[in-house]
Amino acid sequence: MKGIVFNLFSTIVIREHGEDAWDDMLASTGLSGVYTSLGNYPDEELVKLVEAGRERLGMTDAGGLLRWFGRRATPILAQRYPAFFLPQKSTRQFLLTVNEIIHPEVQKIYPGADVPVFDFDASSDDVLVMGYRSRRKLCALAQGFAEGAADYYGEVVAIQHAACMHDGAERCVFNLRFSPA
Repeated sequence: MKGIVFNLFSTIVIREHGEDAWDDMLASTGLSGVYTSLGNYPDEELVKLVEAGRERLGMTDAGGLLRWFGRRATPILAQRYPAFFLPQKSTRQFLLTVNEIIHPEVQKIYPGADVPVFDFDASSDDVLVMGYRSRRKLCALAQGFAEGAADYYGEVVAIQHAACMHDGAERCVFNLRFSPA
Protein backbone atom coordinates (compact mmCIF):
# COMPACT_ATOMS: atom_id res chain seq x y z
CA MET A 1 0.00 0.00 0.00
CA LYS A 2 1.22 3.48 -0.80
CA GLY A 3 2.66 5.59 1.98
CA ILE A 4 0.22 8.42 1.33
CA VAL A 5 -2.50 6.30 2.97
CA PHE A 6 -0.37 5.92 6.10
CA ASN A 7 0.51 9.64 6.04
CA LEU A 8 -3.16 10.60 5.84
CA PHE A 9 -4.03 8.19 8.65
CA SER A 10 -1.34 9.60 10.97
CA THR A 11 -2.35 13.20 10.12
CA ILE A 12 -5.97 12.55 11.01
CA VAL A 13 -5.23 10.59 14.18
CA ILE A 14 -2.83 13.29 15.40
CA ARG A 15 -5.18 16.13 14.47
CA GLU A 16 -8.20 14.62 16.20
CA HIS A 17 -6.66 12.57 19.03
CA GLY A 18 -3.16 13.97 19.53
CA GLU A 19 0.41 12.87 19.00
CA ASP A 20 0.26 10.53 22.01
CA ALA A 21 -2.54 8.53 20.39
CA TRP A 22 -0.47 7.98 17.24
CA ASP A 23 2.62 7.14 19.29
CA ASP A 24 0.60 4.64 21.36
CA MET A 25 -0.69 3.01 18.17
CA LEU A 26 2.82 2.68 16.79
CA ALA A 27 4.17 1.32 20.08
CA SER A 28 1.43 -1.29 20.35
CA THR A 29 2.11 -2.52 16.80
CA GLY A 30 5.89 -2.32 16.87
CA LEU A 31 5.84 -0.26 13.66
CA SER A 32 8.25 2.63 13.08
CA GLY A 33 5.68 5.02 11.64
CA VAL A 34 8.17 6.27 9.03
CA TYR A 35 6.24 6.32 5.76
CA THR A 36 7.11 8.25 2.63
CA SER A 37 4.20 9.09 0.37
CA LEU A 38 5.76 7.35 -2.63
CA GLY A 39 6.89 4.29 -0.67
CA ASN A 40 5.19 0.91 -0.77
CA TYR A 41 4.37 -0.78 2.52
CA PRO A 42 2.81 -4.11 3.42
CA ASP A 43 -0.98 -4.04 3.69
CA GLU A 44 -0.58 -5.83 7.02
CA GLU A 45 0.88 -2.65 8.51
CA LEU A 46 -2.34 -0.77 7.83
CA VAL A 47 -4.34 -3.67 9.28
CA LYS A 48 -2.21 -3.51 12.46
CA LEU A 49 -2.63 0.26 12.71
CA VAL A 50 -6.38 0.04 12.16
CA GLU A 51 -6.71 -2.55 14.91
CA ALA A 52 -4.52 -0.49 17.25
CA GLY A 53 -6.51 2.62 16.35
CA ARG A 54 -9.78 0.85 16.97
CA GLU A 55 -8.64 0.01 20.47
CA ARG A 56 -6.87 3.31 21.26
CA LEU A 57 -9.53 5.58 19.75
CA GLY A 58 -12.49 3.67 21.17
CA MET A 59 -14.03 2.51 17.90
CA THR A 60 -16.23 -0.57 18.07
CA ASP A 61 -14.92 -2.18 14.90
CA ALA A 62 -12.33 -1.83 12.15
CA GLY A 63 -15.00 -0.94 9.59
CA GLY A 64 -16.14 2.02 11.67
CA LEU A 65 -12.59 3.25 12.00
CA LEU A 66 -11.99 2.91 8.25
CA ARG A 67 -15.20 4.84 7.50
CA TRP A 68 -14.12 7.56 9.96
CA PHE A 69 -10.68 7.70 8.34
CA GLY A 70 -12.06 7.92 4.78
CA ARG A 71 -14.52 10.63 5.70
CA ARG A 72 -11.87 12.71 7.50
CA ALA A 73 -9.29 12.17 4.73
CA THR A 74 -11.50 13.53 1.95
CA PRO A 75 -11.10 17.25 2.82
CA ILE A 76 -7.32 16.80 2.89
CA LEU A 77 -7.42 15.10 -0.52
CA ALA A 78 -9.67 17.88 -1.87
CA GLN A 79 -7.18 20.47 -0.66
CA ARG A 80 -4.16 18.62 -2.11
CA TYR A 81 -5.81 17.61 -5.38
CA PRO A 82 -8.44 20.25 -6.21
CA ALA A 83 -8.41 19.26 -9.91
CA PHE A 84 -10.22 16.05 -8.94
CA PHE A 85 -12.94 17.82 -6.96
CA LEU A 86 -13.54 21.29 -8.40
CA PRO A 87 -14.81 20.29 -11.88
CA GLN A 88 -17.61 18.19 -10.35
CA LYS A 89 -20.76 19.76 -8.94
CA SER A 90 -22.07 16.83 -6.87
CA THR A 91 -20.99 13.70 -5.05
CA ARG A 92 -22.58 11.56 -7.74
CA GLN A 93 -20.64 13.31 -10.51
CA PHE A 94 -17.44 13.04 -8.49
CA LEU A 95 -17.82 9.32 -7.79
CA LEU A 96 -18.47 8.62 -11.45
CA THR A 97 -14.99 10.02 -12.26
CA VAL A 98 -13.05 7.68 -9.98
CA ASN A 99 -12.12 4.99 -12.54
CA GLU A 100 -11.60 7.18 -15.59
CA ILE A 101 -10.00 10.29 -14.12
CA ILE A 102 -8.91 9.93 -10.51
CA HIS A 103 -7.35 6.47 -10.39
CA PRO A 104 -5.33 6.90 -13.62
CA GLU A 105 -3.96 10.16 -12.21
CA VAL A 106 -3.24 8.50 -8.86
CA GLN A 107 -1.26 5.85 -10.72
CA LYS A 108 0.74 8.58 -12.49
CA ILE A 109 1.50 10.39 -9.24
CA TYR A 110 2.12 7.19 -7.27
CA PRO A 111 3.54 4.59 -9.68
CA GLY A 112 2.67 1.07 -8.64
CA ALA A 113 -0.45 2.10 -6.72
CA ASP A 114 -2.87 -0.82 -6.51
CA VAL A 115 -6.20 0.99 -6.77
CA PRO A 116 -9.63 -0.57 -6.33
CA VAL A 117 -11.99 -0.92 -9.27
CA PHE A 118 -15.46 0.57 -9.14
CA ASP A 119 -18.42 -0.06 -11.39
CA PHE A 120 -21.56 2.01 -11.49
CA ASP A 121 -25.19 1.74 -12.46
CA ALA A 122 -26.33 5.33 -12.88
CA SER A 123 -29.56 4.46 -14.72
CA SER A 124 -31.72 5.71 -11.84
CA ASP A 125 -31.88 9.37 -10.88
CA ASP A 126 -32.66 8.37 -7.29
CA VAL A 127 -30.04 5.71 -6.57
CA LEU A 128 -26.44 5.35 -7.71
CA VAL A 129 -25.37 1.73 -7.48
CA MET A 130 -21.64 1.51 -6.85
CA GLY A 131 -19.71 -1.74 -7.06
CA TYR A 132 -16.31 -2.08 -5.40
CA ARG A 133 -13.59 -4.67 -5.98
CA SER A 134 -10.20 -4.82 -4.32
CA ARG A 135 -8.04 -7.60 -3.00
CA ARG A 136 -7.69 -5.52 0.17
CA LYS A 137 -11.44 -5.53 0.85
CA LEU A 138 -11.38 -2.00 2.27
CA CYS A 139 -15.00 -1.35 1.39
CA ALA A 140 -15.54 0.56 4.64
CA LEU A 141 -12.81 2.99 3.57
CA ALA A 142 -14.51 3.43 0.19
CA GLN A 143 -17.77 4.16 2.00
CA GLY A 144 -16.00 6.71 4.19
CA PHE A 145 -14.56 8.43 1.11
CA ALA A 146 -18.08 8.59 -0.40
CA GLU A 147 -19.41 10.11 2.83
CA GLY A 148 -16.53 12.60 2.87
CA ALA A 149 -17.25 13.55 -0.73
CA ALA A 150 -20.89 14.18 0.20
CA ASP A 151 -19.70 16.46 3.01
CA TYR A 152 -17.45 18.28 0.55
CA TYR A 153 -20.31 18.87 -1.91
CA GLY A 154 -22.75 19.91 0.83
CA GLU A 155 -24.88 16.80 0.48
CA VAL A 156 -26.13 13.97 2.63
CA VAL A 157 -25.65 10.43 1.35
CA ALA A 158 -27.66 7.49 2.61
CA ILE A 159 -25.70 4.33 1.91
CA GLN A 160 -27.01 0.78 1.90
CA HIS A 161 -24.24 -1.83 1.73
CA ALA A 162 -26.25 -4.40 -0.23
CA ALA A 163 -23.48 -6.98 -0.80
CA CYS A 164 -20.04 -7.38 0.74
CA MET A 165 -16.88 -9.28 -0.10
CA HIS A 166 -16.42 -9.92 3.63
CA ASP A 167 -19.60 -12.01 3.42
CA GLY A 168 -18.45 -13.96 0.35
CA ALA A 169 -19.74 -11.70 -2.44
CA GLU A 170 -17.44 -11.29 -5.46
CA ARG A 171 -17.74 -7.50 -5.06
CA CYS A 172 -19.27 -5.05 -2.66
CA VAL A 173 -22.39 -3.23 -3.78
CA PHE A 174 -23.49 0.09 -2.34
CA ASN A 175 -26.80 1.81 -3.04
CA LEU A 176 -26.31 5.55 -2.61
CA ARG A 177 -29.06 8.15 -2.30
CA PHE A 178 -28.10 11.81 -2.25
CA SER A 179 -29.95 14.80 -0.84
CA PRO A 180 -29.02 18.40 0.01
CA ALA A 181 -27.50 18.89 3.46
